[in-house]
Amino acid sequence: MAAIRPKYITFDCYGTLTNFQIADVARELYASRLDDAQMQKFIEDFTAYRRDEILGDWKPYGQVIHNALERTCKLNGVAFRPEDGKLCYERVPTWGPHPDVPAGLAKVAKEFPLVILSNASNSQIMSNVEKLGAPFHAVYTAERAQAYKPRLKAFEYMFDMLGCGPEDVLHCSSSFRYDLMSAHDLRIKNKVWVNRGHEPANPYYGYVEIADISGLPGVVGL
Repeated sequence: MAAIRPKYITFDCYGTLTNFQIADVARELYASRLDDAQMQKFIEDFTAYRRDEILGDWKPYGQVIHNALERTCKLNGVAFRPEDGKLCYERVPTWGPHPDVPAGLAKVAKEFPLVILSNASNSQIMSNVEKLGAPFHAVYTAERAQAYKPRLKAFEYMFDMLGCGPEDVLHCSSSFRYDLMSAHDLRIKNKVWVNRGHEPANPYYGYVEIADISGLPGVVGL
């Protein structure tokens, strides 16, 4: 396979680069009220409601977390406390990268400008980015774009800010539903799926699969 040589390598952040540990926070908060099977369902519902909350007009990420957790609690018959939503939101900036990320990113950063497009608030994201161990050309948030992925508007904002088009980027994500499906719809030909076990493979969307970021240098011929 010929190496891909894009103008920019663009990334999802939470889940792909940063170890997104919100399920662990949910377990911490509700383990005393739910058994293992109930907890697994609770976490799945929380994931679904977070995605549902971002599909309309932009609202602050703290509100996304609050609303999604409140709806999850209601569905699962658990009392909701606003302070629990606040705790989930405040934990996000404390999380660091997956172990494979710093070395892999540092290697590709020597030859390619790295860009993040993240479903984050402006006040959160830089704390996470600073822990990734590589320089970034640009970091774009849903707050700046006034749209969350998977909405195409978020990607279009990134293109406008970079002054480029879909043909100029290699987009890298661990999620089809947030990133790679939208990238496909926007004619981003060069895509990398980081298989972190979040979602099953879906070859229809056309991508190079890697197990973690240590595989990314090989994709771009390094």
